Amino acid sequence: MNVLKNDTWVMPYLRKYKMLLLLVLALGFLTLFSGSALMFTSGYLISKCATHPFNILLVYPAIVLTRAFGIARPVFRYAERLSAHNWVLRIVSNFRKKLYDSVESTAVAIRQKHQTGSLLTLLADDIEHIENLYLTTVFPIVTGILVYVFVVVGLGTINWPFALLMLLLIGILMFVMPLVSVLVNGANEFKQKQIQKGLYTKLTDSVLGLSDWLISGRQADFMQEHLETSNQIFGLRRRDKNFQWLRDLLSQIVIGIIAIATLIWAGKTMTDSQNAANWIAAFVLCIFPLDQTFINIAQGVSEWPTYRESIKRVNALPQASDENAVEQSKLQTSFERLAINNVDFQYADGNQLVLNQLNLQIKAGEKIALLGPSGTGKSTLLKLILGDELPTNGSIQINGISIDRLQSERANLFGVLDQQPYLFDTSILNNIRLGNLSATEEQVRAVLEEVELTPLIDSLPAGLHTQVQEAGTRFSGGEQQRLALARILLQDTPIIILDEPTVALDPITEQHLLKTIFKVLEDKTVIWVTHHLVGINYVDQVRFIEHGQFDMSGTPQELYANSERFKRLYEMDRGRV
Repeated sequence: MNVLKNDTWVMPYLRKYKMLLLLVLALGFLTLFSGSALMFTSGYLISKCATHPFNILLVYPAIVLTRAFGIARPVFRYAERLSAHNWVLRIVSNFRKKLYDSVESTAVAIRQKHQTGSLLTLLADDIEHIENLYLTTVFPIVTGILVYVFVVVGLGTINWPFALLMLLLIGILMFVMPLVSVLVNGANEFKQKQIQKGLYTKLTDSVLGLSDWLISGRQADFMQEHLETSNQIFGLRRRDKNFQWLRDLLSQIVIGIIAIATLIWAGKTMTDSQNAANWIAAFVLCIFPLDQTFINIAQGVSEWPTYRESIKRVNALPQASDENAVEQSKLQTSFERLAINNVDFQYADGNQLVLNQLNLQIKAGEKIALLGPSGTGKSTLLKLILGDELPTNGSIQINGISIDRLQSERANLFGVLDQQPYLFDTSILNNIRLGNLSATEEQVRAVLEEVELTPLIDSLPAGLHTQVQEAGTRFSGGEQQRLALARILLQDTPIIILDEPTVALDPITEQHLLKTIFKVLEDKTVIWVTHHLVGINYVDQVRFIEHGQFDMSGTPQELYANSERFKRLYEMDRGRV
């Protein structure tokens, strides 16, 4: 229950839709009551008719009640299913909106903390698990408790020793079977989900690296690895089915014992007269409609460990409302400057400062290059500038406003071109329009002209409506970068971040692309992270980051004249050393 103490995904909706929940529970109880009442009146009617009553009026009330309960049961059942699914669908719509808001507002942070397989588990399974928690666990348990209390209290008014016996026997179905299911089947289910999560992760990793498997000639190893994991899952599912069969068999035996006990009790207390004996069948038959209710409770409760892990995972997500709790501001004027003031940064699980007392001023229209070895803090600084992370100390401001207060305007401030921009499996037109959904086809053609892709697009049979294929595989690396650059131009933000966009390109394509980038971004503020000095003359400032601090700074010309290290690196990149 500690899982639900600080829960923001399950309990709040029980309270929010409590009236509809009460209606669902009432209809569920009435469905069971009608089913038992139907069997009760049918049993009495059969027994009464077997004695050949001399007047039809003696059995007419039983006939009417049998018809009434026979009609009421499916009506209540249908209404209960309709109300339950209406209730759950309302909640699921809230779940999905809340999940997507959380993922959207912290997309970069979530991608860094979760593997793709974990995200697939989150999206594919966890919301469905919480949905099933209501349908297969919460509703049956509450309905079962209502029926349990009703039966025991009702029998207690007739014969309290027999009511105590029913309290014990039904309690086995209500409490003992679910507890055993949690201990045995629940652990098995949890292990199965863990293996499945690992399978998701392995599968996505393997698909992304499929060419490496083929090149290394390990196709058989690829298939064998996934077959072994699949066989583990199938084995656990087989054990799960076997346990369910055994548990249901034992539950049916308990139901049989309850029916026999009822028959013995009724036989001892209702044989004083022929009229009293007519009630024996009624009491025995009304037991059987209850069996599915209590069996379903055991099955629903057995999956609680899986539901619990799902609840933990979704509650561990950053909440969109929490992320936006800082009072948001808007720029009252156009972008003028970005200021990094005495910034320190240390990850929560780290012991060392990643960035230490960084200071940097970037004016509108200025071009700056951030260089340095891997692991020196370049990518971390970009996260801080974008607002994906907050400084441990110091501040990052745009026009004097802290970046964390400008997250609602982030899409209007920053455009990002990284190493592998993603192109979706749709048309060229749709991919570029992601930068501005209201852009006309003429505007799209204009930005394609700027990035020098018009000849290529015109040569394609479908032109702008050509499908780029999954991840843009129809086009080369340089062409993909130009399409992404066109998207950024259409977005028309004042600050453009280039995160090593040419790292995977050949030297000739790299130089040509850099020339295009800095030409079309001439009026923009550019922050360029790069690992070498090709194209460095396009920028106004250069900053070397090493050990979390700026080690060298200045214009390219100043550094070439005054820094032997910079000069040596520059000559190496030009192939002169």
